[in-house]
Amino acid sequence: MSSDAQPSLDAGLAALKQGDYRKAKTILESVATTEQNLQATIQAQIGLVVAYARTGDIQAAMSLSEILAQSHNLQVQQWAERSLEELLKRNRRNIASRHKEPDATGFVVFDDEVVEDISQSLQQPPIQSDQDNTGNNTAVAAEVVNTSSTSLSSAPANDTHDPNKVIRFTVPAKPLTIHWRQAGRAKNWQSQQKVNLIPLRLLSLGSFVALFWVLRELLVVTMSTINNILVWLPFLEPLQFLYANPTNFLLLLMMTLMALSPWLLDQILTQFYGMRHLPKDALDLHSQEGVRHLRKFCSSRGLQIPKLGVLPITAPLIISYGHIPRTTRIVVSQGLLQQLAEDEIAAIYVEQLAHIAHGDGAMMSLVLLVTIPIYQLYQQISQWGNRTQGQFFNFVYITLSSLVYGIWSLCTGTAILLSQIRLYYADRFAGNFTGNPNGLTRALLKISVGIAADIQKQEQTSWQLESLNIASPVGFQQSTTLGSLAPHISFDSLLMWDYLNPYRYWLTINNTHPLMGDRIQRLLKLARNWRIEPEFDIESQPPLRTSKQSFYMQIAPFLGIPCGLIFASAFALGWHILYALKILNLKWIYDDWNFVIGYILICYSICLLIRINPFFPELKNSANLQTEEHLANILDNPAAIPINASGICLSGKLIGRRGIGNSLGQDLILQTNIALIKLHHITWLGQPLNPQDFIGRQVNITGWLRRGATPWLDIQSLKTQNGKIINSPHPIWSTIVAVAAFAWGVAILLKGK
Repeated sequence: MSSDAQPSLDAGLAALKQGDYRKAKTILESVATTEQNLQATIQAQIGLVVAYARTGDIQAAMSLSEILAQSHNLQVQQWAERSLEELLKRNRRNIASRHKEPDATGFVVFDDEVVEDISQSLQQPPIQSDQDNTGNNTAVAAEVVNTSSTSLSSAPANDTHDPNKVIRFTVPAKPLTIHWRQAGRAKNWQSQQKVNLIPLRLLSLGSFVALFWVLRELLVVTMSTINNILVWLPFLEPLQFLYANPTNFLLLLMMTLMALSPWLLDQILTQFYGMRHLPKDALDLHSQEGVRHLRKFCSSRGLQIPKLGVLPITAPLIISYGHIPRTTRIVVSQGLLQQLAEDEIAAIYVEQLAHIAHGDGAMMSLVLLVTIPIYQLYQQISQWGNRTQGQFFNFVYITLSSLVYGIWSLCTGTAILLSQIRLYYADRFAGNFTGNPNGLTRALLKISVGIAADIQKQEQTSWQLESLNIASPVGFQQSTTLGSLAPHISFDSLLMWDYLNPYRYWLTINNTHPLMGDRIQRLLKLARNWRIEPEFDIESQPPLRTSKQSFYMQIAPFLGIPCGLIFASAFALGWHILYALKILNLKWIYDDWNFVIGYILICYSICLLIRINPFFPELKNSANLQTEEHLANILDNPAAIPINASGICLSGKLIGRRGIGNSLGQDLILQTNIALIKLHHITWLGQPLNPQDFIGRQVNITGWLRRGATPWLDIQSLKTQNGKIINSPHPIWSTIVAVAAFAWGVAILLKGK
């Protein structure tokens, strides 16, 4: 132990034993954040658990106890588990409210003998864990992580750890207060009539077909590319089996994966996400009501309670998977158990039971089983690229990681519609089953707030959130701005866009989750039907009446497709008439109908050119730009759509993933004083600087703030504190795409077949 830190640690522990808990907390926080020695850091953290509990900061005490419970040191692990159990028992009735005055009994699991025993054990050589797949041993406390900005599994489970490296501990920040009405639940209620599940099951089948088609096309392209390379290389011959039709093989493979999905996902989540078994008794400490609902649901259907798991993740998250009710698993994160109240945990568990009742879990299990390995490959390529040097190798890794990420997005996209629709069914089921639509409302919003808080603390979107997003009840994209604005704007105003905007459904086509306000309005309508006070004053009312001209301009490029089909049909009819009248013979040129694509490309390019100026208005006059003080008014305008962009100038911290893993700018976020705003950036080829290079720094951004299903800001220019400026030429690239599409379409028409 370092000689400089020893007196401070001793002073902190001495203050703890003397009952001066506030002084002990101050000293031990300093030691935990600065000490280089692992043993001293762990001792300081153990002392902090007690100091937090004694001063009423139960949430911080529980967070740190759960982290210490992951230690490979048996004594530390056992002590942390006992302390966590005591903390949970004291707060069983109100888990959501952690900040209480210390009770008269105090916190009894930490005494002088325990301090001495643990301190002595930490002086011994570190207990080594099993070897990981690289052959290196991990040390005793190498898993101790930052409680406020890093989850327990922020790196894959097979990562190696440096036994001499202390991973920093940061004191959890106090969240801003959000007012909850805590509206009640129905005492006696009549469930709504049964819903028709046929559309949901047809949608599951359609998602399977879409995933199969995407995988087949990817497989065909891969096989063809390999053989073309082998033909091009000297002395090598193409592989004949790669010329075979992969349809039957792929169909058999997908059916096999679906059948084995529960057990395969068990292994993946355990190895890469740190999943552990969650005993029913442990869930009972968090939510007795949740256990009752599990038993009631399963007994009514003659089933066993699904296997329960817990992920060591600080963000609130819950997923379920399995192809039939008997093989379904429900996995929750530690963050969700900590941040939700008892009835809210029960409601969100019942929502997962809805997927068992509706039979949509099999398809989502297959999607997870296909997409998680692809995402892990993207991560691995990014990590390799971050460790290499040289411009050529960087380009190779950037290309590969971006390609794999695109494939992951494409495969995930096959289940977007299913992911949206099944949640409407699940919300309705959970509200009817529990009689507590207000509890489910609070649960969904608290998950959104917790996800935004996790992104702020980690200063990036964690890979767990993104890779499991398609199966979660709340999407991280919609939570980024919604959850961060919640402490500053009332939900009544913030959610208006989601249920009043007349074009909201058109603008959620590419969203993985339905609009939060739309879901909550349906839940609160259920509450009113049962004559219970709703959690929010969201009234059922028709959508706003707005001009259709802006919407048509918004979707102008997509209107180019039907326009192209109309012009192609008119052209085909005209040439057939001329051919029949023997006036003009073009049939030999356009007999294969390729010209249809040409007309679609030309109409698309024209419509895109028409939209450019309205979509990207001039931002030269800085005096007319909005600022952060107008941010709330822009985002809670229920009539806005993306083309009604507001020119804005914002200052804040640029956060997101670092390195090659963010080459596409998919995780660029501006953290202002009141909100997290998703950023869209497009770069010039070969541009030496990109926004990713300034992640973690204060920046000033000028651009177009757009209100859609997920608000975002198209960057025009980004300026750093040292004066460097990065431009994002969105209008220029749109023009280039339009011209290229027009040229391609003309070439098709001139070429004919």
